[in-house]
Amino acid sequence: MKKTLYLKFLAAYICFGVLSFIAVATFSSRLLQNHLIKAKTESMYKEANTVASGRLVQSYKNTSSTEGVYGVLNSLGAYQSVQIWLVDTEGRIILDTVKEYDPEMAVPIPGFDPTALSGGYYQQGNFFHMFSSDVLSVLAPITTEFRTIGYIVMHYNLSELDREKNSILNIVYITWGCILLLSLIILLTFALTVYVPLKRIITGANEYAAGNLNYKLPVETRDEMGYLAASLNYMASELNKSGEYQRKFISNISHDFRSPLTSIKGYVEAMLDGTIPCEMQEKYLNIVLTETERLNKLTSGLLTLNNFDDKGTLLDKTDFDINRVIKNTAATFEGTCRTKGITIELIFDTPSLIVRADLGKIQQVLYNLIDNAIKFSYPNSSIYIETTEKHEKIFISVKDSGEGIPKDSIKKIWERFYKTDPSRGKDKKGTGLGLAITKEIIQAHGQNINVVSTEGVGSEFTFTLDLAPDDTREYHE
Repeated sequence: MKKTLYLKFLAAYICFGVLSFIAVATFSSRLLQNHLIKAKTESMYKEANTVASGRLVQSYKNTSSTEGVYGVLNSLGAYQSVQIWLVDTEGRIILDTVKEYDPEMAVPIPGFDPTALSGGYYQQGNFFHMFSSDVLSVLAPITTEFRTIGYIVMHYNLSELDREKNSILNIVYITWGCILLLSLIILLTFALTVYVPLKRIITGANEYAAGNLNYKLPVETRDEMGYLAASLNYMASELNKSGEYQRKFISNISHDFRSPLTSIKGYVEAMLDGTIPCEMQEKYLNIVLTETERLNKLTSGLLTLNNFDDKGTLLDKTDFDINRVIKNTAATFEGTCRTKGITIELIFDTPSLIVRADLGKIQQVLYNLIDNAIKFSYPNSSIYIETTEKHEKIFISVKDSGEGIPKDSIKKIWERFYKTDPSRGKDKKGTGLGLAITKEIIQAHGQNINVVSTEGVGSEFTFTLDLAPDDTREYHE
């Protein structure tokens, strides 16, 4: 299996690491530098203004106080890690904290122009070419009696700012590395909860595709992957059952088609080769006709069930009297009942019960149930057909006095082509589709059908139908 998904996720993780490092190394560095510059210049400007407004500095022109001013500026410069100048109005450096005190010092600043900082409170550069590297510079005027008598200038080396920035960035890089390592938990979680179960599911899908429907996916988590695995296991189980059903279906239908076809072939060949004389052919042609009708009945039943399977069934529901339908259907078995000495007794709560259902399909249900009841009843016995109204439902039961159904066969009688052994022995005309069709019709109506049976006593089939609305019942009455 190609590890495409896992490699994509791993590639995404690597891209995340690289892009996040670039973001930290560029955007964070730039933002941090701007922040440090702003914080440092604000601090320097505040200190410069505080010093410039002090009385000691304002009297720096007195020779006796110049040394005191130098001491204050030198202490402040050491504390703030800055270089401080005292500049007169002519642009000469009177005091410089990085040099020894010299009362005769007067270093001119070429091109000094205090208005160059009028657009802001700090300057970044070499400050009129006085430094070989870039510095941050702030300037605060010394005023007395509304007159400028000098300037306090503070300089901070940007290399120191870079070192401070880098020390903070190192902490950021370490934090980023920790976050990146911790994010490996996401990759591990993906591998354990998605990739590994998905790999097992793919293995299972390959097994199913190869025809091994007994394979069980070993994924039992209670998340989406577990649900998917459980669904696939269920699907495989149902497909396996369906495969077994199809094999059984083919076996049954082959058996039921082979028997009449063998009879037809045998009789026709016997008539063609003269084994059956002409005067006897009519008898055997009737047998061939009977077998042909059996094949036709079997084919019709299969087509009916196929319609139920493929499209369900389209019901043409009407309101009709179920008691009258039962009477008419029972009357069609009069000849068969007379031959076996069976009587059909009708037990109705009321003379008329109006139901809403598909008349033709309910007639087919009644025909199948009565036909089965006659088939399995003992000679000279009775069949009871009863209708009862309960809770807006009509219960119709067909009860025979016959052989009954073995306990291990009760759940199987609804299966297609299923026949109990007595049926195969006594009635070769049965297709094994009658009860399957009956159940499909009743379920298509949204109703239920049940059976209660005792061996040697008989069976009772009961199904329900919806009672017609009141206004319809009044109309039929």
